[in-house]
Parts: sequence; structure tokens; C-alpha cells
Amino acid sequence: MVLQEDKKLPVWGTADPSEAVTVTVGKESAKATADAAGKWRVDLAPLPTNATPVVVTVAGKTNTVTFNDVLIGDVWICSGQSNMEFGLGGGKFGFGGAHNAATVLPQANDPQLRLFLVARKTSLDPVDDVVGQWQLCTPETVGKFSAVGYFFGRDLRQELKKPIGLIGTYWGGTPAQAWTSLSGLQKEPTLKNYVDAYDKTKAAFPKLSADYPAKLAAYKAAAPAWEQGEGVAYKAAVSEWEAASKKALTAGLQPPPRPPAPKSMPHLPPSPDGGPNAPTTLYNGMIAPLVPFAVKGAIWYQGESNSGHAAEYRTLFPAMISDWREKWGQGNFPFLYVQLASFNSGKEQNWPFLREAQLKTLSLPATGMATAIDIGVPNNIHPQDKEDVGHRLALAARHVAYSEKLVYSGPIYDAMKVEGSAISLTFTHNGSGLIIGKAPWVATGFPALPGDKLVGFAVAGADKNWIPAEAKIMGDKVVVSSAQVASPVAVRYGWANNAGGNLYNKEGLPASSFRTDDWSDPVAEGLVPPPPPKK
Repeated sequence: MVLQEDKKLPVWGTADPSEAVTVTVGKESAKATADAAGKWRVDLAPLPTNATPVVVTVAGKTNTVTFNDVLIGDVWICSGQSNMEFGLGGGKFGFGGAHNAATVLPQANDPQLRLFLVARKTSLDPVDDVVGQWQLCTPETVGKFSAVGYFFGRDLRQELKKPIGLIGTYWGGTPAQAWTSLSGLQKEPTLKNYVDAYDKTKAAFPKLSADYPAKLAAYKAAAPAWEQGEGVAYKAAVSEWEAASKKALTAGLQPPPRPPAPKSMPHLPPSPDGGPNAPTTLYNGMIAPLVPFAVKGAIWYQGESNSGHAAEYRTLFPAMISDWREKWGQGNFPFLYVQLASFNSGKEQNWPFLREAQLKTLSLPATGMATAIDIGVPNNIHPQDKEDVGHRLALAARHVAYSEKLVYSGPIYDAMKVEGSAISLTFTHNGSGLIIGKAPWVATGFPALPGDKLVGFAVAGADKNWIPAEAKIMGDKVVVSSAQVASPVAVRYGWANNAGGNLYNKEGLPASSFRTDDWSDPVAEGLVPPPPPKK
């Protein structure tokens, strides 16, 4: 394993009540006495970096537990939903893994990069332990580990030359409220709906738990017969769909819709605790048991599952970050996250508002954001370029966590000024200067954006009618105008689910999407439900 350097080092466990316990890490040791419930904890003094393995022993009255090959370096939590879960070598997401997996995997052999994957677990109450084990990073072990996490860790190893430990705790398709504790949700009055949902599930839990075994048994009894009967045709249809989808994505085409499940298909009964989308269940099952393991910080890739409630995410996401920091008790540890990539979700244009919520979260201390708007794929919510995402997170870490003076962010909108029939925009994080840039990777079948003119800008007058605009880089500013808008009042950039924009700094980092207005769009922000589809 890897233990965190230069921080108070908690080690904890259970023993007989009042049993004396001695913990030794290398040459350092500390003692504790188990309480009446058998719980104990020691806090060793901060240890320096050590790439030479040490031995950790935990000795009680009648037994000793020994951990060999322990390094002292930096430990990072890697969490979120499917784009964090997306394996380097493929697996459940990505139709083959990262686009460069065939080249990268054989080289992913670093005994000082170590991985711990937390097994999936939901719970209505915080649990004490997780299932998983530390592994050395090898082509065999890293293939199913987070691609973003791997590339992040690899870059830090190359730059810092110290041991790095990555703890992967993620679950595809899950919302941020599932990763937030009950007390964290209770602190925000606007999140009361999630507290109420938790209370309702908690109240129903005894009866649901009592009924669950019979429902599960009924499902297990019905499923095999269905799969061998009607299910044969359905599984064949799904297999054909998977092949057609892979072919379409490879050719840059929209994949066909997934065949609907027959009404007769047996379904696994829902979990009595609400499952992975319910408030608090993933925090309780997959984050709480990691606390207070000392860490350097966290990286996070999530937001797709909250895109229908972008206005709420402005509160929920910072609340989750603050909640983790409070529970760990390590102060404002670095929290770095990925802004949503482009994707043609086919729904309301709500992703720009979710990206804006992510951008606003930079107001929290010790945060950093990796913009990924330029590597999205219109027809695939799981873009295969995870290397650039991990690299951009590592740049943010080098500044936020390691205090390096370097360009770690693309341009961020700062201010505007109306100048006649045009609007002049200024930015922070210009780096060496603003340029018309290009994406580091473009999916097969999709054209690259122009390299000779800025795109992605729109301008509006007081009528709030958005018109595609001409934009030019003028020194450290961008000047935006349209012949159709004589008196402009506002500008938007990259303001679409599948956003196209090519404003970068010379260091190759893309600008975040932004808007200069504060005009409300209740449907897109998730404040009101969308109208029903027309028949």
C-alpha cells in the first residue's frame, strides 16, 4: 500500500475492550487502548516520503498483524460516475477502453504506483469497512482501473518522482447526492428534498428488508426459465445492437436505439436502501469507511446524472466537497474535478448550466477544474480520450496541491465591455496568450473545428435572441460581434450540450464555456420540469 506523507497518520481498528494496541510504521510507533466498544485509533507523527518499503505492524495482546511493502508518498481518492469508472483497458464502458490503450497498457508497469479499488456497496448508514486490496500497477491490474485515475497518477509519478497511491471509489450513472452524507445534506435547506427522501426510505426500510428475500428468491426462480425461453431472442437482439453500436461509433455515426426489454422480463427487485441513486447510500458504503485514511486530495468526474438539476448542483456539488473535507478532518484538502465534455444528449440544453455550476465551484478554496469540452464525442457520453483529462487534472494538482507555478487552466471568462456594436471580453488564465487551438484528439468520423477562425461564440441584444457571432483575438481580449445585432448586451461561448469552441491558451488548454448574462432558463436549469412531448 501507500501511506500519506507529511500529515498526521491515523491507523485504526478493533480489538477486545480495553486491549492495548501498538502500531509501528518503520521506526515510528504509537499506542492506544481500545474503548468499551473495542474501537481504537492512533495518530502517528507525519512521516517523510519513503520509496523504500517499510513494514507496518499492529500488535495487540495476543496477535500481531503485519503489512509488508508499504511506501510513504501521496494518496489520492478517485471518485465519480462512469467517466471516472471507465477502465483503461475497457470493460463495461467505452467499447474498448481508452483510444490509446493498446499502446499505453503494455507500458503501465510501475511498482511505485499502487491501486486500491473499492467494491460497490450501498447503505443507509455509514459502514466501517470496504472490500478491496492494494495492488501494484501492472498491465494486468490497471486495465479495469479508472483510466482517468491512471493517467493522473502516471503524470504525478513522472513529475514528482515519489510513490503515489490511488483509491478508486466510483459507480457509473450515480448522482452527487448519493455521495454526500446525511449531515452534509442537512446543512443546506435547499437540499431538504433529499433529506426527506432519505427519511422516507429509512422509515420503509424494515418492511422492505423483510420482503426483499422473498422477492429476490422469486426473481432468481423466474430469471433462468425466462432467459432460456423468451430471453433467447432478446439477448440475440441486444448482441446485434451492441455490434451495430460499436460499428456506428467507429464510423462516427449515431448508434441505433437499444432494444426495449420485453414486459415479461423478470427484474431484480430494488434494494431496500434505495440503491446507488438514493441520497447518502454511496457516501455511507464507499466513502465513510475510507475516513480518516490520510490522503493528499481527491479527483472527481461526475455531473451527467445531475444535469437535469443544474441550478441545484450549484449548491449540491460544493456541499458534497465541504462534507468530505469536514468528515476527513484534514482541512481543505485539494479537490480537483472535470467539467463535463461535449455530448449531444438530445434533451433540453441543460449541460451548459451544469458546466457553469462546476465553474462556479472554483470559488471554494483549494479546488481546480479540468476543462474537457474539446474532447467530447457527440454520440458517446464516454469519450475515449482519458489521457488528456488525467493530464489536465495532474496540471491542476501540481498547482493546487504542490504549489508549482505553471499554467494549469485554460482561459476563464473575467469581464466584458460593450464597445459600440461589439463586446470585448477579458479572461484570466491566458497563459502565454490566447490562440485558436485544436482538440488533442478527435473521434473517428467527426471533423475537426476550423483552425483559421474562432467558433462557438454567440451574441444577443436586449431581445435575448442568440445569434452566432464573429469573434477575433485582439491581444489579450476577444472581440465578439454580429451584423445582425446592432446593440449587443451579452455573449455566450460553448453554450450547448454538444458545445463546439476553439479558444485556447498557447499552452494548449481550452477555455471553459461561459455566459456574460444571468438570464434564467427554468427548464434547462431544472427549476421546472420540461413540457410533455408533442403527440
